[in-house]
Amino acid sequence: MSRYVIIGNSAAAVGCVEGIRQQDKTGGITLISTEPHFTYSRPLISYLLWGKTDEGRMRYRPADFYQKNRCELLAGRTAVRIDTQEKSVQLDDGRRVSYDKLLVATGSRPFVPAMPGLEKVPQRFTFLSLDDARRLEAALTPEARVLIVGAGLIGLKCAEGIFDRVRSLAVVDLADRVLPSILDETGSRLVRQHLEKKGIRFYLSDSVSSFEGNTARLQSGAAVNFDLLVIAVGVRPNAELVQEAGGTVNRGITVDAYGRTSLPDVYAAGDCTETTDIASGESRVLALLPNAYMQGESAGTHMAGGTGKPYDRAIAMNAIGLFGYHVLTAGVYTGDTYAVEENGAYKKLFYQDNLLKGFILIGQVERAGIYTSLIRNRTPLDSLDFELIREKPQLMAFSRRVRARALSEQG
Repeated sequence: MSRYVIIGNSAAAVGCVEGIRQQDKTGGITLISTEPHFTYSRPLISYLLWGKTDEGRMRYRPADFYQKNRCELLAGRTAVRIDTQEKSVQLDDGRRVSYDKLLVATGSRPFVPAMPGLEKVPQRFTFLSLDDARRLEAALTPEARVLIVGAGLIGLKCAEGIFDRVRSLAVVDLADRVLPSILDETGSRLVRQHLEKKGIRFYLSDSVSSFEGNTARLQSGAAVNFDLLVIAVGVRPNAELVQEAGGTVNRGITVDAYGRTSLPDVYAAGDCTETTDIASGESRVLALLPNAYMQGESAGTHMAGGTGKPYDRAIAMNAIGLFGYHVLTAGVYTGDTYAVEENGAYKKLFYQDNLLKGFILIGQVERAGIYTSLIRNRTPLDSLDFELIREKPQLMAFSRRVRARALSEQG
């Protein structure tokens, strides 16, 4: 009987379990999780603070998931070393767990840049995990002044989650616009205006030069007083286990279309890996929950002897709602463009070499799955009525054959 070990307990790990069980109903599966929790959806932690969900509804799978799939969960335990000669994983309590096939799905961790005086800030937080959210929630008061360092996805979702529970909220970022990694100037302006109407203050093209107690001194000379500080400037892949075992690591763990690393019988999936972005052809870290699940499922299928399901259509994609204002982006922003802005809604399409390469949708995001399928499938634009579809995505713009494939790809 095969022994499968999975380091991790989030989307990629769940995908791996389900991929294995599609092929192997009896092999032993052990999950090793630093977090002591049932598998949960990380993007929902802001909704937990906002009161839009609870921890029960945050669960990524039903309560019988581990039992149904005959998994042993080692919760609250951390893998500290992979021994590829003995084919074992050493845990922080000294135990060793043997494997025939191993998946590393260790995710990412918050990046906290060096800022003078940061260590003396009494109430400072990150915002990536359930425990992060719990700690922040315990500190929230109606009179709290909150400063968030970072105007990206994590920082703005944190702002949404806590806005109604604090006295004031300010956001500082070195970039000249909000959501700088996924929006152009027009899209960023629209989102910023929407958030400023809520009373959120922004200090952009600026950064913290030092902290003096509960005051942030900015490079611009401004001083921002706060009670609670949230650092949300980005994440870094947890790739050290594979790197220290001798595996190939660039920004993330290098894997092929089946999740195989350069180490024998060791696979990796999710936010800790680099994968090929089909829109750009480049190897990138794509820290996205749907991609993590599909990559984990592909790896699990292959670990258990399956031959199909290569993970070879990954694209950068983000869906975010901020106080009911929806933003959806995908692909890369190269080539010619088609853009329209009207009544707070914004659409921008990017196309090159007869292919749709990327898009930005704000306000009106209905049927965006059609655009996504064009990118994933590399559908030639001359095989459809592109003038029609850029105005309004609809299946009638496709040929009958392409229409059937597009329907299967939506969502």
